[in-house]
Amino acid sequence: QVQLVESGGGLVQAGGSLRLSCAASGRTRSSMGWFRQAPGKEREFVATISWSTGVTYYADSVKGRFTISRDNTKNTVYLQMNSLKPEDTAVYYCVASLDCYGDGCPSTRYQYWGQGTQVTVSS
Repeated sequence: QVQLVESGGGLVQAGGSLRLSCAASGRTRSSMGWFRQAPGKEREFVATISWSTGVTYYADSVKGRFTISRDNTKNTVYLQMNSLKPEDTAVYYCVASLDCYGDGCPSTRYQYWGQGTQVTVSS
């Protein structure tokens, strides 16, 4: 099993920054990452990181603004979000996969999902 607990969401002005954290416990996983979902929209891939290698992948919409990282000793993944835009407003979900890594993993290959944390970016 893998348990995921997100934190760090909140309200921020456009152009500001937030850092999300996700503390993981349980068995070793192949990758961790972040999805997000805005009201009325499908869940959208944001970023992922291979747990063993640290190789990262990003959605085009956040590339250059967001950075995913991990701290192996703390079993924690972070999402540093800079230059936030109102369209970044969404519930952000931390995810973990036991058997998939890279940029080609569908959402179904992430077996574990956190409860979600709200990020709201105002104009």
